[in-house]
Amino acid sequence: MVYPEPTISTPTDDVRPPSDAAKDLPRRGTHRPLAVLSGHAGSVSCLALCGEFLLSASTANDIIVWQQPDLRRFAAFGRGDGSVKALAAAGNRVFTAHQDRRIRVWEVSRGRSENAFRLIATLPTKRDYLGRCLKQSNYVQTRRNHKKLWIEHADSISCLAVCGGLVYSGSWDKTLKVWRVSDLKCLESIKAHDDAINGLVAHKGEVFTASADGKIKVWGRGGGGGGAHCLKGVMEGHKEVSMNSVIVCEEGRLVYGGGSDGGLMGWRGEGVEGEWGVVCDVKAHKMAVLCVCLMGEFVCSGSADRTIGIWKREGGGGGGL
Repeated sequence: MVYPEPTISTPTDDVRPPSDAAKDLPRRGTHRPLAVLSGHAGSVSCLALCGEFLLSASTANDIIVWQQPDLRRFAAFGRGDGSVKALAAAGNRVFTAHQDRRIRVWEVSRGRSENAFRLIATLPTKRDYLGRCLKQSNYVQTRRNHKKLWIEHADSISCLAVCGGLVYSGSWDKTLKVWRVSDLKCLESIKAHDDAINGLVAHKGEVFTASADGKIKVWGRGGGGGGAHCLKGVMEGHKEVSMNSVIVCEEGRLVYGGGSDGGLMGWRGEGVEGEWGVVCDVKAHKMAVLCVCLMGEFVCSGSADRTIGIWKREGGGGGGL
């Protein structure tokens, strides 16, 4: 099958001058995409890198694989499994979270076949499910007169992360679940927040979760790094404001989160375990901040107002914007 090549887009009247927040970025006159990749039937919901591949997923159930450096369409997979909510990759495996509240695991073949991404498991696995379903103590109340195994998510999975041989999944059911990559077994289910988990990031053995309850929480393993995860710290956002996204800097002691009020906040770990102090609180957008990322000394924020804010971090490691 022959796939269309990526198209090149040249903006005309839609290019706006850089904002004040981006005044320290190099000036280039106009900004244009190097390529625009099209082919999804629905809205693009998430992206991930996997070796030489860029993966894109959509609300129409499909995942498209683009091969670098020319970004040609290499393969497609995942149809029929429900809207894709999150993507994560580690080694030769890709993890996808779907609207059916399950995680699918795909094995990557480095050949040039259409079937280079092969489904090898769905989480929870049948083995994990059958090993727990007969014991009543393994069931938890999810809503009135309804129970599920604790290894199952009871609502949409909103985010995934892979770190240190573990997969972390955050859900609107307010739980954070921990899966082992080697045998795909569910190790833990943590009642992490009082409302939906919207975002998470894993960094050097710690997990940061952002929730609609207005908090970002830090989780780490006890017992010298080999035990169960426990709460290590809490960062408070604005009252009655959902935290939609979270990102952590390289050293792990500086965290930024985006809120539903358009705010972008930053916290720094103060050296004492569990204590995080606010270092910045910026009204970044007119509408909700939906995602944040780091680009060297810059913090980028994407918003429901259809703009991207670019903010330069203060020197000296303070973390302010």
